[in-house]
Amino acid sequence: MEKNIIVIGGDGFCGWPTSLHLSRGGYNVTIVDNLSRRRIDEELGAKSLTPIASMEDRLTAWKEVSGNTIRFENIDASQQFDALHALLEELKPEAVVHFGEQRAAPYSMRGLTEKRYTVDNNINATHNILAAIAALDLDTHVVHLGTMGVYGYDGDGLEIPEGYQKVMVAGDDNVIYQREILYPTNPGSVYHMTKSMDQLLFQFYAKNDQIRVTDLHQGIVWGTQTPETKLDDRLINRFDYDGDYGTVLNRFLVQAAVGHPLTVHGTGGQTRAFIHIRDTVRCIRLAIENPPAKGDRVVIRNQMTETHRVRDLAKLVASTNGAQVAMVDNPRKEAAENDLRVSNASFIALGLKPTTLEEGLLEETVEIAERYAERFDSATVAAASIWTKEQHAGVVTKEALIAGQVQPAA
Repeated sequence: MEKNIIVIGGDGFCGWPTSLHLSRGGYNVTIVDNLSRRRIDEELGAKSLTPIASMEDRLTAWKEVSGNTIRFENIDASQQFDALHALLEELKPEAVVHFGEQRAAPYSMRGLTEKRYTVDNNINATHNILAAIAALDLDTHVVHLGTMGVYGYDGDGLEIPEGYQKVMVAGDDNVIYQREILYPTNPGSVYHMTKSMDQLLFQFYAKNDQIRVTDLHQGIVWGTQTPETKLDDRLINRFDYDGDYGTVLNRFLVQAAVGHPLTVHGTGGQTRAFIHIRDTVRCIRLAIENPPAKGDRVVIRNQMTETHRVRDLAKLVASTNGAQVAMVDNPRKEAAENDLRVSNASFIALGLKPTTLEEGLLEETVEIAERYAERFDSATVAAASIWTKEQHAGVVTKEALIAGQVQPAA
């Protein structure tokens, strides 16, 4: 019996290597994507450091090196409900892996158009998937890529559990009642707000329609290659380093490779959760293969492997080649310093053996950055998305950053 998997957003940074990993693992993979991430590159005047082949060339290369065929459907899951419904009805997939959301917090705060697009795209896509599965009465497991950022980064001293928190509530009769609720969210951007809203959609459809849902709260992804994407240059994954889409560690690694100062926002005291792209694809497969039972509540797993303070990461990367560290004003509205403790017990229990910074993959990523250094555009590095009007006056401009007019780290 065919094990059909639909990967929505399968052309993206996490979706593409996941699609290859699942295909190599014996699943019959269909990618659904409207190629919006490529259009956003054009809109921003930014591009992946690594050259990204067309979807046709990517799929041809995969067929040649693996012998496996991945189907592609150009469907906008947020707008083309009928096409999505028809595909689900045809394939009756074992699982839908949902990456089909605008994923960058800075982009979601760029302006009114980007805020509205992020909400319209992300919430509509999630609801269309759930509504179609419910209408078709499919026993399809929805595996959603969420984010640790739904919890905020205020450093409240608690270990963040995997989704649920036990609370004690005093009733009118002076009796103390115990309840278990979704761990309270505290989103720091419009993007993170949409992921928080996703949780309520999942909770409702799991309760009302018995849809099986796993929601993965992922940390910041670093690295770019997986064993599958390394098989052919046409399969290479995205490597974003710009101010909107470039994740912090990857941005540091590119900057180090090309001799650009490592741009640390604010004090660099923000503690974040991290995961290598290789572990992302492994976790997705583990989630697919360990679904909740029909009628169970949403399973929430924290998809991360380690936490680091941003300034410590910058020092670590700088120590590899003597790069400068530059402190620039923080464009985000967030705590300057925070601690972060996160439980990832469920993935460890399922057999995940985490890839850490100590395992030498920093060098692998730097090698990729050096190989494509001629594609680096320093004009795209500075943060262009500012959280509040009051911050605009203080944030370093692109021109000043390019000219080197930044405060060196102490």
